[in-house]
Amino acid sequence: MSDQKILPIALKYRPSKFSELIGQDLMAKTIQNAIQMKRVANAYLLTGVRGVGKTTTARIVAKSLNCTSIDENNEEFQESCGECENCLAISESRSVDVFEMDAASRTGISDIRELIEGVQYAPVSSKYKIYIIDEVHMLSTAAFNGLLKTLEEPPAHVKFIFATTEVRKIPITILSRCQRYDLKRVEPPELIIFLNDICNKEGVNIEDGALKIISRAADGSVRDGLSILDQSISYTQGNISEEDIKEMIGLNDPAEILDLLSFLISGTTLKAIEKINNLYEHGADPSLILKDLIMTTHQVGMIKIEADEGVKSVLTESEFNLLKNLADKVEVSTITIIWQMLNKGTKELSESFSPVSALEMLIIRITYLNEIPNPNELVHEINKSIEQPKSSSGNNEKEEISAKLDPKVKEILDFFPGAKVETLEN
Repeated sequence: MSDQKILPIALKYRPSKFSELIGQDLMAKTIQNAIQMKRVANAYLLTGVRGVGKTTTARIVAKSLNCTSIDENNEEFQESCGECENCLAISESRSVDVFEMDAASRTGISDIRELIEGVQYAPVSSKYKIYIIDEVHMLSTAAFNGLLKTLEEPPAHVKFIFATTEVRKIPITILSRCQRYDLKRVEPPELIIFLNDICNKEGVNIEDGALKIISRAADGSVRDGLSILDQSISYTQGNISEEDIKEMIGLNDPAEILDLLSFLISGTTLKAIEKINNLYEHGADPSLILKDLIMTTHQVGMIKIEADEGVKSVLTESEFNLLKNLADKVEVSTITIIWQMLNKGTKELSESFSPVSALEMLIIRITYLNEIPNPNELVHEINKSIEQPKSSSGNNEKEEISAKLDPKVKEILDFFPGAKVETLEN
């Protein structure tokens, strides 16, 4: 029991049954039905981002197929017991009939040849011999080719389970021989409930705001969320506040980013530049500042059109109220233009030798928006220009329209591909 307590949380609370998986109900139900109906595929391919449960699911499938406590005459699906020798051996990665291979370190044809040679032999103490290959996309072309025939017609006692984060790198010849399951990112509300349950079991006090920040930082990965939680327990000695989490994982204060966005909207250039310099001097990466700006702008837009349920689930109450106040003061048209300009700026930052300088110039350009006409006024002026009598010379029509537009209007039109003056004749 003492060994159990010193395990990292990500290992201690790793699911061992289908019923313990979170966020993957469709996949779990389909595989359970296949096992119940004895229609288990020759090969399964589990895809998804890191930390959503691909390898964990592979082990659960292996247990469900090889558990000695399952009554084969029972037509209903039965979970693995987790206590028989086969279940324990699979959990501890020591089963002689469940072969786990990391394709990132064993990529060659020689490794696959060794695997194929072992396929011919019957399992020692289990019903099936199961090969779990993690990060299967890392296999070489020769290794994939060596797998093809065996994968299509393996012996009845052999099952393959592949896991990958890069499904596009797997040859189509392999994909066509597998049943594919895409494991989705775990949504913040589900992850919050899961993390809160673990905190209760561990006797940890945690604020609701801290749970939301952890689930947001995990970005859909259960393992990342558990790792952050484990780290925060050590950092705070079991009393986790919202401020502690922000300080520990280095999140930019949402209030700072919101201030910066307010300066952009109001056209307060100097204060916007000062805010960027202050964040930069405190170690914030310019690309991350831009990413946070884009995300915050999107959230303000969602709140503005009252599609804010998803936003509420990932923000603390104080963060949401700050965004709501800003959304009440800005037009949707302004938010959409700023969002588009910020997104275009990501390429400028990535190509610049000085990302912070590129970010400053992007901010200057966006704050300059405050001096141009409102988009509705802009459209009115364009339409008015088009309605003017055409000149006798058709070749000069575009030049005349362009000349009638305010120079600032033309500049903002030129910023957006497909919105230039020469397209106005349509």
